[in-house]
Amino acid sequence: MRTFENFLGRVLSDSFGKLVLRLTLGILMLFHGYNKYVSGINGIQGLVSKNGFPEFLAYGVYIGEIIAPILIIIGLYTRLSSFIFASTMGVAIYLAHSSEIFDLGRSGGLAIETPLLFMFGAIALMCLGAGRYSVDQK
Repeated sequence: MRTFENFLGRVLSDSFGKLVLRLTLGILMLFHGYNKYVSGINGIQGLVSKNGFPEFLAYGVYIGEIIAPILIIIGLYTRLSSFIFASTMGVAIYLAHSSEIFDLGRSGGLAIETPLLFMFGAIALMCLGAGRYSVDQK
């Protein structure tokens, strides 16, 4: 029994938890980025210009939803990538979900819980760093 506990203690480390967080955030966000890559960002350009910002800022979604998640997955520039990721989610909440901030969804949770989970997960990763299983390791 002690051997199994020692094995679990080595495997289930802080670095393994950071790896799980990195993979979860990065892979799940890549689906959003891939969708925007395939179908375009016309909707985002409309939201950006409707809120008084220049349309070219919509191209930042490719950085926040494709490049930053890839860097997070491999653990390269993890803190900076997580900051960009979290900022992207903050902008997405402002542009696309500001009218839903206090709304409840059909299941009883916040209507914007998914963007909030992405944003706060990225903030946690920004604070924690990449961990041992990353390119960032020293």
